[in-house]
Amino acid sequence: MKLKSLIFLICSVLSTTALLRAQTKTAELSQHDILSGKGLAEHDFLYAGESGKRQVFIVRSGKVVWLYDDPAGKGEISDAVLLSNGNVLIAHQFAINLISPEKKILWNYDAPNGTEIHTAVPIGREYVLFVQNGDPAMVKVINIATGEMRKQFQVPVANPKSTHGQFRHARITPAGTLLIAHMDMNKVCEYNSDGKEIWSFPADVPWSANPLKNGNVLIVDRHDIREVNRRGETVARFTREDAGDFKLGSLQLAWRLPNGNTLINNWTNEWNGPIDKSNPPVQAVEITPDKKVVWVLISWKDPDLGPATTIQILDEPAAPENVSFGDIK
Repeated sequence: MKLKSLIFLICSVLSTTALLRAQTKTAELSQHDILSGKGLAEHDFLYAGESGKRQVFIVRSGKVVWLYDDPAGKGEISDAVLLSNGNVLIAHQFAINLISPEKKILWNYDAPNGTEIHTAVPIGREYVLFVQNGDPAMVKVINIATGEMRKQFQVPVANPKSTHGQFRHARITPAGTLLIAHMDMNKVCEYNSDGKEIWSFPADVPWSANPLKNGNVLIVDRHDIREVNRRGETVARFTREDAGDFKLGSLQLAWRLPNGNTLINNWTNEWNGPIDKSNPPVQAVEITPDKKVVWVLISWKDPDLGPATTIQILDEPAAPENVSFGDIK
């Protein structure tokens, strides 16, 4: 009798333990499914990241519908944008390329020796604005049809000889000015088309600054993401801790989506070693204004999107080239 009781007790404990493990696993999966939204199908988007592979993806309805691969090239893709005509403009450290939907190089600009180019912005169908790291560091606007350098001016840097650490991101505002994240000067500056600084905000090694429709600026530095107004006031802030269980490492860019949420990339340095595919890092998170995580992008297999640097949401038709810089349109 005692033996039967002992066997029954052991069986009961084992059954209870298995049930608890199953319930815990189910809860974890449910939580992951909720936070992941529809996975790759949550948004249509263009995706590229700083990696030795130099790949650009376009994902629609959860599937990769376009992939540009440049295995023979040099550098890392820091900036990419899909134009309304289907062409893609990329800046990959040592050059800028305009690529057709058929993956033909329509235009190319090589960075001069000793310089780097990590950001490029289309202006209409004829012009490209870019920041050229170097000594001196320059903002340039080139006519891609004629090769004419329509505008150029020098911008300050803290260390002219440390080319790589000067700039990563610049964007044209609705007012026709230019926001530049000065990484080595620890500030974000706004310039008019004559190269005059008209506004600045302190930041700790800022990677990017995106203009918002309300006139504010979304700044990403090594600590957090801040929305600041033109009076220098922080009106919203998101830190790594706000992502909860989803560990965020290297913050680079953030975008305000049409639904009011904010999308944040999480870059992983492949040069430090291979990615642990059994416990992969997140590539991006989408958060609501009240800091609720509603979508998590994790895609390191089928497809392997690689490290995340720049993401362009394509849910709605857009023409990012419809901007002006001074009188250049």
